[in-house]
Amino acid sequence: MTDFRVHRRLAEVPAAAWDALHDGRNPFVAHDFLCGLEATGCLREDWGWTPLHLGLWDGETLIAAAPGYLKGNSHGEFVFDQAWAQAYAQHGLDYYPKWLCAVPYSPVTGPRLLARDQGAKRRLLDAIPRFIEQAGLSSAHFNFHGDVDEALFGDDGLDANWLLREDIQYHWRNDAGWAAFEDYLGAMDRKHRKNIRQERRKVHDTGISFRIVHGDEALGSDLAAMHRFYLQTFAEYGNWPALTLDFLHHLARAMPRQLVIVLAERDGKAIAGALCLRGSDTLYGRYWGAAELHPGLHFETCYYQGIDYCLREGLARFEPGAQGRHKIARGFLPTPVRSRHHVVDPRFARALRDWCVEERNEVWRHLQQLRSHSPFRDGTAG
Repeated sequence: MTDFRVHRRLAEVPAAAWDALHDGRNPFVAHDFLCGLEATGCLREDWGWTPLHLGLWDGETLIAAAPGYLKGNSHGEFVFDQAWAQAYAQHGLDYYPKWLCAVPYSPVTGPRLLARDQGAKRRLLDAIPRFIEQAGLSSAHFNFHGDVDEALFGDDGLDANWLLREDIQYHWRNDAGWAAFEDYLGAMDRKHRKNIRQERRKVHDTGISFRIVHGDEALGSDLAAMHRFYLQTFAEYGNWPALTLDFLHHLARAMPRQLVIVLAERDGKAIAGALCLRGSDTLYGRYWGAAELHPGLHFETCYYQGIDYCLREGLARFEPGAQGRHKIARGFLPTPVRSRHHVVDPRFARALRDWCVEERNEVWRHLQQLRSHSPFRDGTAG
């Protein structure tokens, strides 16, 4: 007899039970990562993030789970639904709170329904709309889920319970099997190849060097510097810096080879940095910041050093974060990403279904236009 349970702290679920439900390829769904966010003060109710994880249990055995959060706003999601909230408000209804299955502050594609088998995933997914309605929430959302999860949602026909939205990110892929950076550049047309070499040369000519450290190699001063850069960037953009220095120390201890930090140094002092997470075959760029600004420093720290790292380590993909059309010229090609949404109110569900169709059509038109700007000679990633 299976039992549907709600967990208000991930610490309620044993790490071994949670991690047995996924293959370990994606660091963002690991118990250490998600529980670390909660334990080190990164998730705050007044910022709209309240843990509300869902689990399907067979006795004392966890057979399926979904990392979830009760959201009081849309902050830190990277799937923008503020217009939906405004429409609710115009009709005197509350859009918040809603339930979200995602990785906080991390627009990275990966598993969201964690389970021992597809049948258990299906049972958990089927239970979620009932839970949402019983809890009096407006909606449920899955952000940046992968292909395996997408197959469970079914088509997007008129009777679909889950609305489909799509967006565009920019990802680097080594489909051609490049062994070194020059091989990668060799696949590009002359203009883009020349521009990248010039950007890298400008940084080198300023006397800036780079040091890449994993969590178990990072000094306390390295973590502190990276956190300062992160805080500065968020201050410059007027955003809320959710990640604490304690969280970086937690990652360095708990996920020592998955935390990857790129540090730019001049005269023996760190002047910029990029924080990344490493999966089994993918590097995920997450945050960047700099105490000094130099031509090309951002591109070198956030993109070229990461590509170099992937080539050395044999990683097939590099996802440097959300948005940024400028990434195309550096070899990061437009890639569709998706989300799914269950809206309880049938009137809004019908209206939003048409809205989602129109949005997807526009996204795909834009995607085709962006793909025409590929820097590679054959128009692909090689």
